[in-house]
Amino acid sequence: MKHIVFVCIENSCRSQLAEAFGHIHNPGGFEIHSSGSRPSGKVNEKAVAAMAALNYDLGTHSSKSLDDLPNVDFAAVITMGCGDACPHLHGTIHEDWGIPDPKHLPQDEFNQTRDFIEGKVKDLFARIESGG
Repeated sequence: MKHIVFVCIENSCRSQLAEAFGHIHNPGGFEIHSSGSRPSGKVNEKAVAAMAALNYDLGTHSSKSLDDLPNVDFAAVITMGCGDACPHLHGTIHEDWGIPDPKHLPQDEFNQTRDFIEGKVKDLFARIESGG
């Protein structure tokens, strides 16, 4: 089983959205994780609403710490723009997507960030599957 992790600071918005899309678009054979360098303890309500609009229940997710991750070599470690708080996890692919935290945006703009993250996740899977 290959593991992919998406990381942001609070593990409440960006990384939760990426994890959700990881589950939705998983071509198979991947264990999908998300975590935060300073987890908030809850998933952002706007993120839950954004995914509910796509018939995905993000309310079943929980905000997790880096300490909650399995001790594995990851196929991909994706950070969302967490600056100096980015983790040092072992992985084949390391990328920082540099996505600003959308938590204070109006819902329609938040949803644009959601859609951008979905495209990035799909692209990541395509690159991993093609070996690139």
